[in-house]
Amino acid sequence: MKQLFAAACAVACVTAAPAYAWEPTKPIEIVVPFGPGGASDQMARTLQGLIQKHSLSPQPVIVVNKPAAAGGEAMMDIQKSARDPHKLLTTSSGIYMTPLSTKMPVNWRDFTPVAMLAQDEFLIWAQGSAPYKTLTEFIEAAKTASPPFKIGGAGSKREDDLITFALGAETGVKFAYIPYKSGGETSTQLAGGHIQASTGNPSEEIGSFKGGTAKPLCLLSEKRMRYTTKVANDMSWSDVPTCGEQGVKFTYNMLRGIFMPGRVTPEQQAFYVDMFKKAVETPEWKDYLERSGLLPDFRDGKPFEEFLTADEAKHKELMGKAGFLPTN
Repeated sequence: MKQLFAAACAVACVTAAPAYAWEPTKPIEIVVPFGPGGASDQMARTLQGLIQKHSLSPQPVIVVNKPAAAGGEAMMDIQKSARDPHKLLTTSSGIYMTPLSTKMPVNWRDFTPVAMLAQDEFLIWAQGSAPYKTLTEFIEAAKTASPPFKIGGAGSKREDDLITFALGAETGVKFAYIPYKSGGETSTQLAGGHIQASTGNPSEEIGSFKGGTAKPLCLLSEKRMRYTTKVANDMSWSDVPTCGEQGVKFTYNMLRGIFMPGRVTPEQQAFYVDMFKKAVETPEWKDYLERSGLLPDFRDGKPFEEFLTADEAKHKELMGKAGFLPTN
């Protein structure tokens, strides 16, 4: 009888034990280094909703936008929040590009990597009524254009600017890059014919694509997207050819990841790694990936840190060639 009682007690004790060695004890802030409505903000709010719906955290999640200084405000905030396990940072390639281009005294190594959730795809977009249907036709027209073709993007010395430089360098075409405040503003300028092309991701141009004011010429990735559901003009994302299929070798994808402040405990980091592992398996997240044309790519631990190291080196090399690095 005593043995049966002890066994029952053991089962009860295991059942009653907490699921994690550490759990948040107050609301969790997801700090977004861009303004409301952008791709990073959309990701954070998607995560906020599905974490709540599927009870992945004992505490609520709050999204806080800190877009000042090209995301530098958000990074400095997380840097100053060392040991605070109730703050998270959504990030993109800006985690390297902003410090490299401004000499801001912050580095991703000041933070605690949690996980990469996906990679963002980039496309070359043309105005919907433009005569060219392929990147090849666009490049041929650009070679003789006077004044030079304008390519718009969000911000200066950031991803869109870097893509425009790389495209011009490989094709020998001189483009005029026009920076705007956001991908949404860029899309509006393209639709109005004020620029000849943009380098936005799917979520930034999908409205114009459906409305016929923008069309994708090619995808700046090694492989076509996997999504076969029709999006616009009887086309799916998988129907968009890669730029490589049209002779341009340059490729570009952007990480979408989550960081914590530095000097948190392994147990605190482990809670969030597990939370996001569960998050990316939900139907809502998979719908979000397809809707936004994102490349699924979950990495944590050493694989994530190895990615960050290699991706930072790639950006530093490209930015040096483009003249985006400070000279002193």
